[in-house]
Amino acid sequence: MRNILKTLYHDATKFYVSKPFPRRGEEFEIKIRVIKNDKIKGIYLRYRHLGEERIDKMNFSYEKNGLEYYTTKVKCFEDIFSYHFNVAIEDTIYSYTQYAVEDFRRDNSTNFKILMDYKAPSWMNKTVFYQIMPDRFYNARPDLTIKPGSYTYQGSKPINMEWDEIPLDYEDSKCMDFYGGDLYGVKEKLDYLQDLGINAIYFNPLFTSPTMHKYDALDYFEIDPSLGGEEALIELINEMKKRDMKIVLDISINHTSSSAKWFNKDGEFYEKSIGAYNNLDSNERDFYFINDDGSYHAWAGVPTMPTLNYGSEKLRNIIYKGEHSVLKKYLNEPFNIDGWRFDVADVMARNEKLNVYNEVWEEINKEIKDTNSEALILAEEWQDSSEMYNGRRWDSTMNYFSCELPIREFAGEKDVFTRRNPDLAKIDYKFNARQLKGRIVQFLKNQPTQIQYQMFNLIDSHDVTRLHNNPKIDYEVYKGAVITLFSLPGAVNVYYGDEKYLDGRIDSNEGCRYPMNWNDQLTSIQQETFDLYKKLIQLKTTNEALQFGGYKILFAEGDVFVSARFTEDELFIFTWTKSEEKEKIEIDLRQFGLYNELETIIGYGDFRIQDKTLILELQPKISSVLRIR
Repeated sequence: MRNILKTLYHDATKFYVSKPFPRRGEEFEIKIRVIKNDKIKGIYLRYRHLGEERIDKMNFSYEKNGLEYYTTKVKCFEDIFSYHFNVAIEDTIYSYTQYAVEDFRRDNSTNFKILMDYKAPSWMNKTVFYQIMPDRFYNARPDLTIKPGSYTYQGSKPINMEWDEIPLDYEDSKCMDFYGGDLYGVKEKLDYLQDLGINAIYFNPLFTSPTMHKYDALDYFEIDPSLGGEEALIELINEMKKRDMKIVLDISINHTSSSAKWFNKDGEFYEKSIGAYNNLDSNERDFYFINDDGSYHAWAGVPTMPTLNYGSEKLRNIIYKGEHSVLKKYLNEPFNIDGWRFDVADVMARNEKLNVYNEVWEEINKEIKDTNSEALILAEEWQDSSEMYNGRRWDSTMNYFSCELPIREFAGEKDVFTRRNPDLAKIDYKFNARQLKGRIVQFLKNQPTQIQYQMFNLIDSHDVTRLHNNPKIDYEVYKGAVITLFSLPGAVNVYYGDEKYLDGRIDSNEGCRYPMNWNDQLTSIQQETFDLYKKLIQLKTTNEALQFGGYKILFAEGDVFVSARFTEDELFIFTWTKSEEKEKIEIDLRQFGLYNELETIIGYGDFRIQDKTLILELQPKISSVLRIR
């Protein structure tokens, strides 16, 4: 019976729910499948209808490739449709939830869930983002580049860098080492990105700022002139739209620079008669937490980053509520961006003085979705944030928690937060495939499929050193990490230069911000990495199985992790092994109903199908992608 139960499968994608984003009161069909057998007496959908417990027997619909499909129709009049399945045999009733098949009923926390009336960015599950820090990407207009010594910020002056120089440490540059990359440069390189297969760009902040990273905006309403200003951004967006490419901008509305137009503490860029700090009657005074003695609340205690006060209705209007607010300016003509990434979203609108966190996020969601229902609300969050995925707050997060952190740990790095703790950093722990599975599954078992399939999956970003720059990470193991990244449900983010094995160092964040490599001649390892990324991007953007298809972890023991993405007609197998020995694994393919044609797309090994079983004889540290039809 166990082998039959293992073949049960359901998710809330379009293959198993007729309307994956249903409206309240709208009828939709639920489907489940299982291997053809004579043991199961009935399959039942169990849910509550306006508080009333209901158990609906599902009807046999059709048989395909040895699998039987059962369906029933339902309506939901509440915010969330929460459900699981009962599977009846002669002497046992099993419960099938998003977590497992068990012979007892679990609480509702691991139920399958569908958000009703959810205005989702339905394009996310087929998207491969390319993340760009503009200053480090390509300099097409040297005349725009910030001139050395042209201003003073926090006691330091800008420095011009040659493209082949490495970024300076923070202590030596204060993040004002400029290479001169601009938005015209991105436009010139769109052919390169499109050839790579990229269909969306996520930009780090573009607003006028004295630093290269631009998280300390001076004015949200102005695109930095050194990047080309609004004219360059509009030109770029228009060209991207012609190519059917999405664009997401980054913004930090938790805090501004202490030199920002609204705050303007030291008069470095604006007359002191402007701004909140030096003017008690300033229009912006209540935008911040400024005390009578001149002290003020600052993010993480950093005095150059004063915290914004969302107790101010005036601030809420200018940031997101008003027709001409910051967020709506760029969502509307002539920009029409496709979404926002919110920096330090996890701490915004809450501190020791005021906590309006949930209230503000629900207001932001409403204003954005009323402007563009398909716009993405992407949050920076490093930990579990299940409470934010209710359809009224966030759409997605930078998936550090269940993607980047566990993948990097399995590859051989310690958790970034563990490394920062002097006591925990001393512990030389090992992270195995079972733990990797646990980290992934603990997220998937609790979240609606709609959320799972729009997560922003990544292994590198501007906030972490590049995995491949760590000399302790074996190159073949790194390739397995990249393969596994592309196997997960949701969108994929490629941090600029990762596809070319971009140089860097791991002693600071400046080490992951090297200028892009535009050399025509790549080294052998750079070329191999480029080919790997290009192949995986092509697979992701052209195959429904990797966009909407089911996801299963098939094997997770020791140093070997194997997963699958699948539809009724196509199956992809992803293997990641860091074992120094050959490993043999057998996968029963009857659960997928596909076992006729086997193709090796990436990697190598002895792979064969025998008696409807996939036999994987993995070579040491050689990961792979297989396709079965």
